[in-house]
Amino acid sequence: MTTLLLGMGNPILSDDAVGVRLAGDAARRLAATAGVDVIEECRVGGLNLLEVLDGYDRVIVLDSVKTTGGVPGDWYHLGLDSLQETLHLTNIHDVNFATALELGYRLGMCLPEPPNVHVLAVEIEDDMTFSDRMTPALEDAYPRLAAAILEEVEALVAARPE
Repeated sequence: MTTLLLGMGNPILSDDAVGVRLAGDAARRLAATAGVDVIEECRVGGLNLLEVLDGYDRVIVLDSVKTTGGVPGDWYHLGLDSLQETLHLTNIHDVNFATALELGYRLGMCLPEPPNVHVLAVEIEDDMTFSDRMTPALEDAYPRLAAAILEEVEALVAARPE
């Protein structure tokens, strides 16, 4: 079983850095875990993600999300069937994450099967301001959310694939 842990986001776009930051923390925590590869910073989306995912049995994506009424620091564990589009999993010139995976499956690529695709999405406040710091609301929530998400990542890594 090979697992890819993928930190999505841009480290100089305020809260958008949360996926990258979480992936860095997870990489240090999982350093000696066999079968886990970590890409701390990934900025590609859509069809370009297929090349990144090719050959892995499982993927855990750490990313940001903005929902109506969301509270910065809340987080969601989304499977492929309930995946909401995020800024980095799609763009206007490409297809969304779920559609890209479906195309990859149809092309016979070696991609994680739907039960082994996990997106841990953190609710954010600001992903448009150039800053190497997250907003105060997300910084305040980070210790709590990081502990919970890293615990979830470790549980996913330890679990047998479906």
